[in-house]
Amino acid sequence: MKILITGGAGFIGSNFVKYMLDNHPEDEYVCLDCLTYAGNIKNIEFALDKPNFRFVKGSISDRECVNALFEKEKFDIAVNFAAESHVDRSIENPGIFVETNVMGTLCLLDACRKYGIKRFHQVSTDEVYGDLPLDRPDLFFTEETPIHTSSPYSSSKAGADLLVLAYHRTYGLPVTVSRCSNNYGPYQFPEKLIPLMIAKALRDEPLPVYGEGLNVRDWLHVADHCKAIDMIMRRGRDGEVYNVGGHNERRNIDVVTAILGRMGKPMSLISHVADRAGHDLRYAIDPSKIKAELGWEPETKFEDGIAGTIDWYLENRAWTDDILSGRYLEFNRIAGEKYA
Repeated sequence: MKILITGGAGFIGSNFVKYMLDNHPEDEYVCLDCLTYAGNIKNIEFALDKPNFRFVKGSISDRECVNALFEKEKFDIAVNFAAESHVDRSIENPGIFVETNVMGTLCLLDACRKYGIKRFHQVSTDEVYGDLPLDRPDLFFTEETPIHTSSPYSSSKAGADLLVLAYHRTYGLPVTVSRCSNNYGPYQFPEKLIPLMIAKALRDEPLPVYGEGLNVRDWLHVADHCKAIDMIMRRGRDGEVYNVGGHNERRNIDVVTAILGRMGKPMSLISHVADRAGHDLRYAIDPSKIKAELGWEPETKFEDGIAGTIDWYLENRAWTDDILSGRYLEFNRIAGEKYA
């Protein structure tokens, strides 16, 4: 099969590229990424010389680029990771999130309709469901939970999801949607909680924690997520949504203290800051559907996953240093000229 992976130079996308090349070397892959600030060509450096992989610099919102790619490559499957994903940035500039997450998805869907495809898979988020109360640990998000977004980011992802499902119902386009809990692992841009805390702890800088750090997230190792997506895009039922959760609920403050403990840093580095506007209290996913239908379960315990993740960042300090210094942008510029 020939598979399009959009946003493949980002965090989850690059891990998916590696997973697919390792587990399905018989397939061909094209990665489309516009290398915004959160994309990094270094994330997929391991794949660039492989004969069954091709990188193309371009935006999913660029209809001319997308249509030309679909016409040339004749994709069997498209997996859409490309998205603006940082809540704080969405609060500052919602328009960029609508342009990429909604209009970009629309552009891909139209190309899928025009040129034909066996499956379009939309990678979404549990944030489209809003949040759950802290005092009801018995409640979980299911695929039937109503959409109730809290931020411009989650609203843009919900809008994209609805478009994907509408294209299935209206046009018969074969689609699936996955909504995952918070991912962690290698190559995550250091604006998200875990890599940000690791980077700051390495420099003995204050670790900013919103409020008292009592907000709860369900953590999913990115390798488990990649396996779930592979299973859904190959064997999931058309028109269905699948929740992908890690069964690893942790308070933010507990995640931060675990990082400091693993790194041998003092807890005095924690700095409590004013809470984020509209900050969701708790996310928790019930992944019963994907387990029952496809046999998927998370394999990584949080204690093991966080230890491995911290070790990866400690062993790859140059990767983080390149991002924090801005040097990676020059690598992206050169790659953009080469692969445009």
